[in-house]
Amino acid sequence: MPKFTVDGIEYNTEDLSDNGKAQLASLQFLEFQMRKIKDEIAIYNTAKASYIAGLKSELEKAKAAPADASAKE
Repeated sequence: MPKFTVDGIEYNTEDLSDNGKAQLASLQFLEFQMRKIKDEIAIYNTAKASYIAGLKSELEKAKAAPADASAKE
């Protein structure tokens, strides 16, 4: 007897109508997709932070380069 919880109340899937079972399946699929998207967003945020760090590093190099060039003259 698989069970599920809605609003803090536990229900038995066997007590659902066919339409109720279809609604539950759709809800479970949606929750899976939302978790998947949330995980993808976490990956994108990690990549974004890495790109920002790389860009900051390049900006610091560019800012230091004119000072280095004038010191050599």
